[in-house]
Amino acid sequence: MFFIDILSRTPVYEQIINQIEDYVSKGILKSGDKIPSVRALSVKLSVNPNTIQKAFSELDSKGVIFSVPGRGCFISENAAETVKGKKREKLTDLINLCSELKIAGITKEEIIKEITAVYENKGGKE
Repeated sequence: MFFIDILSRTPVYEQIINQIEDYVSKGILKSGDKIPSVRALSVKLSVNPNTIQKAFSELDSKGVIFSVPGRGCFISENAAETVKGKKREKLTDLINLCSELKIAGITKEEIIKEITAVYENKGGKE
């Protein structure tokens, strides 16, 4: 379920955070689901446990997961809303990107065509 791209410039702890948030937004991980322990994930991914703990701590502070001493970490009740709210903030990035594309001579029609393709699952990541 989890994987690390060792060639990526994205730090390992951020890759873990991004994957958990992505799984939550796609409904793969739901409220109350238990996530692997720090030790289990550390062994599976061959990553230092402190790196996993750093990712979990950040996810906990964001309200995506919560920990129960002696039982492990679980997806929080409002994790989906938290993650989706974070994703909505990226609209500002899209607006800025569209402005840059406009300056570069990319037409509105080309942009809309690509966005439509993504929403129809003909392009982009999914």
